Amino acid sequence: MPVRRPSLILPLLALPALIGCSAERDAAAPPAPPSAASLKAVAENPGASRTELARSLDTLFTDPAQAETRAVVILRDGRIVAERYGPGYHENTRFISWSMAKTVTAVMIGQLVADGRLRLDEPVPVPTWQRPGDPRGEITLRQLLQMRSGLRHTEAGDPPYESDEVRMLFLDGRDAMAAYAEAPPLEAAPGSRFEYSSATTVILADIAARALTTSQDPAERARVVHDYLHTRLFGPIGMASMVPEFDSAGTLIGGSLIHGTARDWAKFGEFMRNRGAVDGAQLVPSAWIDFMTTPSPRSTNYGGHTWLNRPGPDGTVQWPGAPASVFSLNGYLGQYVVISRDHRLVVVRLGKTQDGQHEPVRAALARIITLFPKG
Repeated sequence: MPVRRPSLILPLLALPALIGCSAERDAAAPPAPPSAASLKAVAENPGASRTELARSLDTLFTDPAQAETRAVVILRDGRIVAERYGPGYHENTRFISWSMAKTVTAVMIGQLVADGRLRLDEPVPVPTWQRPGDPRGEITLRQLLQMRSGLRHTEAGDPPYESDEVRMLFLDGRDAMAAYAEAPPLEAAPGSRFEYSSATTVILADIAARALTTSQDPAERARVVHDYLHTRLFGPIGMASMVPEFDSAGTLIGGSLIHGTARDWAKFGEFMRNRGAVDGAQLVPSAWIDFMTTPSPRSTNYGGHTWLNRPGPDGTVQWPGAPASVFSLNGYLGQYVVISRDHRLVVVRLGKTQDGQHEPVRAALARIITLFPKG
């Protein structure tokens, strides 16, 4: 009698169903719980899902696409609701600003305007531009603040050592940065086009020093600007860690080199969120902060030394999914202070992410913003 072998047909027919069940189980599997480090970093009642916020922190600190996050501080209504640091960093570490300093310099200029020492729509007092027939003499403070001076400039060029900000900071311009920044001729009519320029902020820093002292002694120039910043801005905000750098001529390196803790950068963001007020005291007119956070006539996503969450020249926004009202301080290598008044939120991320790789970091920070309810 022939031996009957088990049929393979029925198991094969059942295989797709089994695979489908497995896929459904995988799809339904809950996301991994957040790490103990991130849960510890988030307050008990942060104003959003504590679990989701902790997961978002894990992403920033462990996802290779976010590398290298060194510090994150999140404020809701001025209260720290999340704070985490990478290995070797902590709440007392001073972090370099890079271009976040530009926004600080612009606030100082606003205070000098409020003091009556400078005028927003008058030609700026740069002596080398005052010679008869020099067209640079028409450049206004407003145009400098909105990065539309018309001065010849190359930012982030290739090769880097030919970029004007690199030459100014580290090469032939480093000892007298304002002189380097103020020397180029016009390549466009003042006010006619936007061009991001770290040299422009050094010009503003030089103008600030000239508004505060007639002395050309480098030590005196540095002293008066340092004291003004700490007395009028850093001190009242409570930013005790801040260390601004000056060049050999005593000019604030106001576009790149101000150092402070992540907490103090968050305090500055909170000051901006509150339109220049701290504990009811108006340190700079609220209208000045409104000016800084309004698109300029030549840029949809840049105001007065502040980045805006509006479509840029390529049609993209910096903080996808977040409201158009969001604005930010942005620095080289992925330094960010992001402010959302709609969410009553300040998000600080400091670290080291190479150029061209910032999009995942910005998307992760935007997702954090949207975890919080509006209002």
